[in-house]
Amino acid sequence: MDYNGFFRQHINSLKTEGRYRTFADLERRAGQFPTAVQHDASGERDVVVWCSNDYLGMGQHPEVLAAMHQALERCGAGAGGTRNISGTNHYHVVLEQELSSWHEKEAALLFTSGYVANWTALSTLAARLPNCIVFSDSLNHASMIEGIRHSRAEKRIFKHNDPEDLKRTLAAAPADSAKIVAFESVYSMDGDKAPIGPLCDIAHAYGALTYLDEVHAVGLYGIAGSGVAEEQGVISKVDLIQGTLGKAVGCIGGYIAGSSALVDFVRSYGSGFIFTTALPPAIAAGATASVRFLRTHPEIRARHQERAATLKTLLNDAGLPVLPSESHIVPVLVGEAKLCKALSDILLQDYRLYVQPINYPTVPRGTERLRLTPSPLHDDAAMAALVEALQESWHRVGLELVA
Repeated sequence: MDYNGFFRQHINSLKTEGRYRTFADLERRAGQFPTAVQHDASGERDVVVWCSNDYLGMGQHPEVLAAMHQALERCGAGAGGTRNISGTNHYHVVLEQELSSWHEKEAALLFTSGYVANWTALSTLAARLPNCIVFSDSLNHASMIEGIRHSRAEKRIFKHNDPEDLKRTLAAAPADSAKIVAFESVYSMDGDKAPIGPLCDIAHAYGALTYLDEVHAVGLYGIAGSGVAEEQGVISKVDLIQGTLGKAVGCIGGYIAGSSALVDFVRSYGSGFIFTTALPPAIAAGATASVRFLRTHPEIRARHQERAATLKTLLNDAGLPVLPSESHIVPVLVGEAKLCKALSDILLQDYRLYVQPINYPTVPRGTERLRLTPSPLHDDAAMAALVEALQESWHRVGLELVA
């Protein structure tokens, strides 16, 4: 078989469809967010990043950096092993205690990423609970889908954010089967929020465990910033909360929080936890400092929400097709993969504005978009420049503004 020919054929297919992904070679500079340095064939130049998941700029916060420097000097670079074999550093223990307290749960467990946390927790629980059926929101993230698939448990999909359809789906399942209802709080492409309380009430009425992915909400919602479950006053109704340290917290890693027994079960049986090297101590120290800052500074969340609302208004007033979003995520509909890529290229090359195109399979065909994530550090001048550049680029690719 011509293996390389097979690979090239499929890569060329992606390019023909306009779905081939290219990476902008960026260098983040501490203290200059949302500006970064782009490296390309012509050299270096400053660009403004409009699509970062470091939603609050905490990846460059002085308190986070100071904590990481201190831990690096104290403990060195790596953890030295898996958590089971010499890799549990005191910084990991402190961070897990901070996370469980933040989410008002008995325990928490760290993973190397949010993806691994979802994959491991869902695959472990669904595989080992007796006759388990997983009820999954139709728009759940790929990491949740992969975890459920790997478990080989039965999966039933309910309509997106639809408590009544969840009720119908649960009612049709065997009463004696174990059940997990898995959904997200903020959906990252559309920016909508789940009705967490009603979904949990229905799940518990049918004896199901509730599993909530808060990765696009931790740090951003609620008085203490732990997520939408806190904002909606329903944290106690969620059995397991999964989160990330790689977005609003500004570092890397993932975690789950729940009862001591549930967390210990995943710790003891989850291969994605057992067989991988632990996070570097400096990362854990930085994440702890970030969480502690976010818990006590609600003003950064207020500024973040104001910036998102302001950008939505500016884009709408400019005739740009902003999709409805009740969160900090600002999706601008393009509707065609090649045009989406062309817009992204023009913005980066001609205006020094970095916005990654979002194409299939991340979103359905025909809903391709530019996903904007304004931060507290994007000022009015930056927003005005973005809107003007989008208007001009829109015309250049042959798209019409909304009347």
